[in-house]
Amino acid sequence: MTLSLDEEVRLYTSNTEREKYESMATLFGIIVALDYLERAYVRDAVSASDYAPKCVQLLGRYKTMWALVSGKDWVGGDVEAFMKRYRMDNPAALHRLRVGVPATVEHATGSSTQGEAQTAKWVAETTQSFINFMDAIKLKYRAKDQLYPMLQELMTGYARFKSSKDWEGRGKMVSWLILLNGMKASDELNEEQMRQLLFDIEHAYAEFFRSLGGNRDGSDS
Repeated sequence: MTLSLDEEVRLYTSNTEREKYESMATLFGIIVALDYLERAYVRDAVSASDYAPKCVQLLGRYKTMWALVSGKDWVGGDVEAFMKRYRMDNPAALHRLRVGVPATVEHATGSSTQGEAQTAKWVAETTQSFINFMDAIKLKYRAKDQLYPMLQELMTGYARFKSSKDWEGRGKMVSWLILLNGMKASDELNEEQMRQLLFDIEHAYAEFFRSLGGNRDGSDS
């Protein structure tokens, strides 16, 4: 068999193989792009207002892509296995994928310059998110696809308060976000986990309300 140096080398010989390599390239590209974004944000090369929507977009693309390729033999068990298999050194992206929300939500970046009306609106929205989530737990919502979107919404509102970075409840809620984010949509929490989750959320809710008795916007004076 003779090889021509002018002949294009094809990675695939069928539509199935073509889809595999295209999916690999897409997933690889999302992870690399997310890693660059995380590093740019840490270096202040991109503002929080520009970072957050782009991060949400990349996380959404990743979740869509992962739903399509999860279970394929070339993927591995999870995204970390995929990255190890293809020698990807992108720790910032891996952390963000594990958490499942932008750094602006994971770490409070709220501004202390917001007016009273805006702060009151945030308090009302966050309070309602707490109540909705606790009600869901009491109604025995257990599956990831039931709990994760509600907790994600709660964390987004919670992170608006600058001093929430110092609240004990933040770390616990982020831990639950990471746990739920790593589950399949149909996976459910067990009874012990449900009791602990409710306990942690109730504690965070009480802590949130105590904070309102001092500086209402949660910012340092």
